[in-house]
Amino acid sequence: MGNILLLNTQLVEGNYKHSSYIMFNISDPKPRNIHKAAVRDRLLHHALHRILYPFYDRQFIFDSYSCRIGKGTHAAINRFRTFSYKISKNKTKTVWVLKCDVKKFFASINHHILRGRLNECVSYTKVNEVFSEVICSFDTAKKGAGLPLGNLTSQLFANIYMDKFDKFIKHRLRAQYYIRYADDFVVLSQDRYLLERYLPKIRSFLWDNLRLELNENKVVLQTLASGVDFLGWVHFLDHRVLRTSTKRRMLKGLKGESRKLGTLPSYLGLISHGNTMKLRLRIASIV
Repeated sequence: MGNILLLNTQLVEGNYKHSSYIMFNISDPKPRNIHKAAVRDRLLHHALHRILYPFYDRQFIFDSYSCRIGKGTHAAINRFRTFSYKISKNKTKTVWVLKCDVKKFFASINHHILRGRLNECVSYTKVNEVFSEVICSFDTAKKGAGLPLGNLTSQLFANIYMDKFDKFIKHRLRAQYYIRYADDFVVLSQDRYLLERYLPKIRSFLWDNLRLELNENKVVLQTLASGVDFLGWVHFLDHRVLRTSTKRRMLKGLKGESRKLGTLPSYLGLISHGNTMKLRLRIASIV
Protein backbone atom coordinates (compact mmCIF):
# COMPACT_ATOMS: atom_id res chain seq x y z
CA MET A 1 0.00 0.00 0.00
CA GLY A 2 2.89 2.34 0.77
CA ASN A 3 4.27 1.84 -2.74
CA ILE A 4 0.86 2.50 -4.31
CA LEU A 5 0.44 5.72 -2.34
CA LEU A 6 3.94 6.83 -3.31
CA LEU A 7 3.19 6.16 -6.98
CA ASN A 8 -0.06 8.13 -6.66
CA THR A 9 1.80 11.07 -5.11
CA GLN A 10 4.42 11.07 -7.86
CA LEU A 11 1.73 11.10 -10.54
CA VAL A 12 -0.25 13.90 -8.89
CA GLU A 13 2.85 16.03 -8.35
CA GLY A 14 4.13 15.35 -11.89
CA ASN A 15 7.50 13.85 -10.89
CA TYR A 16 6.90 10.20 -11.84
CA LYS A 17 9.92 8.55 -13.48
CA HIS A 18 9.76 5.16 -15.19
CA SER A 19 12.20 2.56 -13.82
CA SER A 20 14.71 0.68 -15.98
CA TYR A 21 13.86 -2.65 -17.62
CA ILE A 22 15.07 -6.19 -17.08
CA MET A 23 15.92 -7.72 -20.46
CA PHE A 24 15.71 -11.41 -21.41
CA ASN A 25 15.40 -13.41 -24.64
CA ILE A 26 12.77 -15.88 -25.79
CA SER A 27 12.26 -17.96 -28.94
CA ASP A 28 8.68 -18.19 -30.20
CA PRO A 29 10.11 -19.58 -32.54
CA LYS A 30 12.30 -16.69 -33.73
CA PRO A 31 14.45 -14.92 -31.13
CA ARG A 32 12.85 -11.89 -29.45
CA ASN A 33 14.15 -9.45 -26.87
CA ILE A 34 11.66 -8.97 -24.04
CA HIS A 35 11.99 -6.00 -21.68
CA LYS A 36 10.25 -6.46 -18.34
CA ALA A 37 9.23 -3.37 -16.37
CA ALA A 38 9.20 -3.09 -12.56
CA VAL A 39 5.95 -3.90 -10.74
CA ARG A 40 5.14 -0.24 -10.00
CA ASP A 41 5.47 0.61 -13.69
CA ARG A 42 3.40 -2.38 -14.80
CA LEU A 43 0.68 -1.23 -12.40
CA LEU A 44 0.64 2.13 -14.17
CA HIS A 45 0.64 0.42 -17.59
CA HIS A 46 -2.51 -1.50 -16.64
CA ALA A 47 -4.18 1.65 -15.32
CA LEU A 48 -3.43 3.52 -18.57
CA HIS A 49 -4.63 0.59 -20.67
CA ARG A 50 -7.87 0.27 -18.69
CA ILE A 51 -8.74 3.92 -19.32
CA LEU A 52 -7.43 4.31 -22.88
CA TYR A 53 -8.52 1.02 -24.45
CA PRO A 54 -12.33 1.58 -24.49
CA PHE A 55 -11.87 5.07 -25.95
CA TYR A 56 -9.48 4.10 -28.74
CA ASP A 57 -11.06 0.73 -29.53
CA ARG A 58 -14.20 2.51 -30.74
CA GLN A 59 -12.07 4.43 -33.25
CA PHE A 60 -10.24 1.46 -34.74
CA ILE A 61 -11.46 -0.16 -37.96
CA PHE A 62 -13.28 -3.48 -37.61
CA ASP A 63 -10.58 -5.51 -39.35
CA SER A 64 -7.70 -4.74 -36.97
CA TYR A 65 -7.31 -7.90 -34.88
CA SER A 66 -4.21 -7.65 -32.67
CA CYS A 67 -4.71 -7.42 -28.88
CA ARG A 68 -8.38 -6.43 -29.01
CA ILE A 69 -11.25 -7.89 -27.02
CA GLY A 70 -13.29 -10.27 -29.17
CA LYS A 71 -10.61 -10.35 -31.89
CA GLY A 72 -7.31 -12.28 -32.05
CA THR A 73 -5.68 -14.64 -34.54
CA HIS A 74 -8.61 -17.07 -34.83
CA ALA A 75 -11.06 -14.26 -35.62
CA ALA A 76 -8.59 -12.87 -38.17
CA ILE A 77 -8.15 -16.16 -40.07
CA ASN A 78 -11.92 -16.72 -40.06
CA ARG A 79 -12.38 -13.24 -41.51
CA PHE A 80 -9.78 -14.11 -44.15
CA ARG A 81 -11.85 -17.16 -45.11
CA THR A 82 -15.06 -15.07 -45.28
CA PHE A 83 -13.36 -12.56 -47.58
CA SER A 84 -12.01 -15.30 -49.84
CA TYR A 85 -15.49 -16.82 -50.23
CA LYS A 86 -16.97 -13.44 -51.18
CA ILE A 87 -14.26 -12.53 -53.69
CA SER A 88 -14.17 -15.95 -55.36
CA LYS A 89 -17.96 -15.86 -56.04
CA ASN A 90 -18.42 -19.49 -54.98
CA LYS A 91 -15.01 -20.54 -56.31
CA THR A 92 -15.63 -19.19 -59.80
CA LYS A 93 -13.15 -16.27 -59.66
CA THR A 94 -9.42 -16.08 -58.94
CA VAL A 95 -8.51 -14.49 -55.62
CA TRP A 96 -5.27 -12.49 -55.45
CA VAL A 97 -3.65 -11.72 -52.10
CA LEU A 98 -1.10 -9.01 -51.32
CA LYS A 99 0.62 -9.94 -48.04
CA CYS A 100 3.06 -7.57 -46.32
CA ASP A 101 5.06 -7.31 -43.11
CA VAL A 102 6.52 -4.18 -41.52
CA LYS A 103 10.28 -4.33 -41.00
CA LYS A 104 11.28 -4.38 -37.29
CA PHE A 105 7.89 -2.97 -36.38
CA PHE A 106 8.08 -2.42 -32.60
CA ALA A 107 11.70 -1.29 -32.76
CA SER A 108 10.83 1.31 -35.43
CA ILE A 109 7.81 3.04 -33.86
CA ASN A 110 8.73 6.71 -33.71
CA HIS A 111 8.25 8.28 -30.26
CA HIS A 112 7.51 11.78 -31.57
CA ILE A 113 4.85 10.56 -34.01
CA LEU A 114 3.25 8.30 -31.39
CA ARG A 115 3.09 11.07 -28.81
CA GLY A 116 1.54 13.32 -31.43
CA ARG A 117 -1.16 10.72 -32.14
CA LEU A 118 -1.97 10.50 -28.41
CA ASN A 119 -1.97 14.27 -27.96
CA GLU A 120 -4.56 14.62 -30.73
CA CYS A 121 -7.17 13.02 -28.48
CA VAL A 122 -5.88 13.77 -24.95
CA SER A 123 -5.36 17.44 -24.11
CA TYR A 124 -4.66 17.12 -20.37
CA THR A 125 -0.99 18.08 -19.90
CA LYS A 126 -0.24 15.85 -16.90
CA VAL A 127 -1.59 12.77 -18.69
CA ASN A 128 0.45 13.56 -21.80
CA GLU A 129 3.54 13.86 -19.62
CA VAL A 130 2.88 10.36 -18.26
CA PHE A 131 2.47 9.06 -21.83
CA SER A 132 5.80 10.60 -22.77
CA GLU A 133 7.53 9.12 -19.72
CA VAL A 134 6.28 5.61 -20.54
CA ILE A 135 7.02 5.88 -24.27
CA CYS A 136 10.49 7.41 -23.83
CA SER A 137 11.47 4.95 -21.09
CA PHE A 138 12.70 2.65 -23.84
CA ASP A 139 14.96 3.32 -26.79
CA THR A 140 16.49 1.18 -29.52
CA ALA A 141 19.55 1.71 -31.69
CA LYS A 142 17.32 4.14 -33.60
CA LYS A 143 17.27 7.03 -31.14
CA GLY A 144 13.75 8.23 -30.39
CA ALA A 145 12.14 5.01 -31.59
CA GLY A 146 11.00 1.67 -30.26
CA LEU A 147 8.48 0.13 -27.88
CA PRO A 148 9.34 -2.74 -25.48
CA LEU A 149 7.57 -6.02 -26.25
CA GLY A 150 6.98 -6.69 -22.55
CA ASN A 151 4.69 -3.70 -21.86
CA LEU A 152 0.90 -4.03 -21.98
CA THR A 153 0.74 -0.45 -23.25
CA SER A 154 2.99 -1.32 -26.21
CA GLN A 155 0.25 -3.41 -27.82
CA LEU A 156 -2.30 -0.60 -27.53
CA PHE A 157 0.17 2.07 -28.61
CA ALA A 158 1.02 -0.04 -31.69
CA ASN A 159 -2.65 -0.16 -32.70
CA ILE A 160 -3.00 3.60 -32.14
CA TYR A 161 0.12 4.13 -34.26
CA MET A 162 -1.15 1.97 -37.13
CA ASP A 163 -4.74 3.25 -37.03
CA LYS A 164 -3.84 6.04 -39.43
CA PHE A 165 -2.47 3.46 -41.88
CA ASP A 166 -5.61 1.29 -41.52
CA LYS A 167 -7.81 4.26 -42.43
CA PHE A 168 -5.53 5.14 -45.35
CA ILE A 169 -6.06 1.63 -46.74
CA LYS A 170 -9.81 1.68 -46.16
CA HIS A 171 -10.70 5.30 -47.00
CA ARG A 172 -8.01 6.50 -49.41
CA LEU A 173 -7.19 3.34 -51.32
CA ARG A 174 -10.76 2.08 -50.76
CA ALA A 175 -9.58 -1.49 -50.25
CA GLN A 176 -12.68 -3.40 -49.18
CA TYR A 177 -10.94 -6.64 -48.18
CA TYR A 178 -8.13 -5.74 -45.78
CA ILE A 179 -7.00 -7.43 -42.54
CA ARG A 180 -4.22 -6.37 -40.17
CA TYR A 181 -2.76 -8.22 -37.19
CA ALA A 182 0.02 -6.13 -35.55
CA ASP A 183 2.57 -5.63 -38.37
CA ASP A 184 1.19 -8.32 -40.71
CA PHE A 185 -1.52 -7.32 -43.16
CA VAL A 186 -3.23 -8.65 -46.27
CA VAL A 187 -5.34 -7.12 -49.02
CA LEU A 188 -7.50 -9.42 -51.16
CA SER A 189 -8.93 -8.69 -54.60
CA GLN A 190 -9.91 -10.24 -57.93
CA ASP A 191 -7.67 -7.67 -59.64
CA ARG A 192 -3.94 -8.41 -59.50
CA TYR A 193 -3.02 -5.10 -61.15
CA LEU A 194 -4.99 -3.13 -58.57
CA LEU A 195 -2.93 -4.74 -55.79
CA GLU A 196 0.27 -3.99 -57.71
CA ARG A 197 -0.74 -0.32 -57.85
CA TYR A 198 -1.42 -0.33 -54.11
CA LEU A 199 2.10 -1.42 -53.22
CA PRO A 200 4.11 1.77 -53.97
CA LYS A 201 1.38 3.86 -52.32
CA ILE A 202 1.59 1.68 -49.21
CA ARG A 203 5.39 2.04 -49.10
CA SER A 204 5.18 5.81 -49.46
CA PHE A 205 2.49 6.25 -46.81
CA LEU A 206 4.29 4.10 -44.25
CA TRP A 207 7.55 6.00 -44.61
CA ASP A 208 6.17 9.54 -45.05
CA ASN A 209 3.69 9.35 -42.18
CA LEU A 210 4.97 6.68 -39.78
CA ARG A 211 8.68 6.25 -40.60
CA LEU A 212 8.11 2.54 -41.20
CA GLU A 213 9.37 0.30 -44.00
CA LEU A 214 8.08 -2.92 -45.47
CA ASN A 215 10.15 -6.07 -45.06
CA GLU A 216 10.71 -6.59 -48.78
CA ASN A 217 11.59 -10.27 -48.28
CA LYS A 218 8.07 -10.87 -46.99
CA VAL A 219 6.09 -8.92 -49.56
CA VAL A 220 4.09 -11.53 -51.49
CA LEU A 221 1.53 -11.18 -54.26
CA GLN A 222 0.01 -14.54 -55.18
CA THR A 223 -3.23 -16.39 -55.82
CA LEU A 224 -5.09 -17.96 -52.94
CA ALA A 225 -5.11 -21.25 -54.88
CA SER A 226 -1.32 -21.44 -54.52
CA GLY A 227 -1.53 -21.20 -50.69
CA VAL A 228 -1.11 -17.99 -48.66
CA ASP A 229 0.87 -18.18 -45.40
CA PHE A 230 -0.87 -15.85 -42.91
CA LEU A 231 -0.87 -15.96 -39.08
CA GLY A 232 0.57 -19.45 -38.78
CA TRP A 233 -1.71 -21.12 -41.33
CA VAL A 234 -1.43 -21.75 -45.05
CA HIS A 235 -4.76 -20.70 -46.54
CA PHE A 236 -6.39 -22.13 -49.66
CA LEU A 237 -9.79 -21.37 -51.14
CA ASP A 238 -11.68 -24.17 -49.38
CA HIS A 239 -9.39 -25.16 -46.50
CA ARG A 240 -6.35 -24.20 -44.42
CA VAL A 241 -3.45 -26.24 -43.07
CA LEU A 242 -0.94 -25.57 -40.32
CA ARG A 243 2.35 -24.02 -41.35
CA THR A 244 5.04 -26.71 -41.72
CA SER A 245 7.45 -25.09 -39.23
CA THR A 246 4.68 -24.85 -36.61
CA LYS A 247 3.77 -28.49 -37.18
CA ARG A 248 7.38 -29.62 -36.71
CA ARG A 249 7.74 -27.58 -33.52
CA MET A 250 4.52 -29.06 -32.17
CA LEU A 251 5.55 -32.64 -32.85
CA LYS A 252 8.96 -32.02 -31.31
CA GLY A 253 7.30 -30.59 -28.19
CA LEU A 254 5.16 -33.70 -27.77
CA LYS A 255 8.10 -36.09 -27.77
CA GLY A 256 9.28 -35.12 -24.28
CA GLU A 257 7.44 -37.38 -21.80
CA SER A 258 7.21 -34.69 -19.10
CA ARG A 259 5.71 -32.16 -21.50
CA LYS A 260 2.97 -34.23 -23.16
CA LEU A 261 0.17 -33.68 -20.68
CA GLY A 262 0.82 -29.94 -20.38
CA THR A 263 1.10 -29.15 -24.08
CA LEU A 264 -1.40 -31.58 -25.60
CA PRO A 265 -4.63 -29.64 -24.80
CA SER A 266 -3.23 -26.37 -26.17
CA TYR A 267 -2.00 -28.09 -29.35
CA LEU A 268 -5.35 -29.80 -29.91
CA GLY A 269 -7.09 -26.47 -29.40
CA LEU A 270 -4.84 -24.82 -31.96
CA ILE A 271 -5.25 -27.42 -34.69
CA SER A 272 -9.04 -27.51 -34.25
CA HIS A 273 -9.15 -24.30 -36.30
CA GLY A 274 -8.01 -25.94 -39.54
CA ASN A 275 -8.00 -29.06 -41.68
CA THR A 276 -5.70 -31.23 -39.58
CA MET A 277 -7.06 -34.80 -39.49
CA LYS A 278 -3.73 -36.34 -40.53
CA LEU A 279 -1.90 -34.29 -37.93
CA ARG A 280 -4.38 -35.40 -35.24
CA LEU A 281 -3.70 -39.04 -36.10
CA ARG A 282 0.04 -38.44 -35.94
CA ILE A 283 -0.28 -36.75 -32.53
CA ALA A 284 -2.40 -39.65 -31.30
CA SER A 285 0.31 -42.13 -32.34
CA ILE A 286 2.97 -40.13 -30.44
CA VAL A 287 0.93 -39.71 -27.26
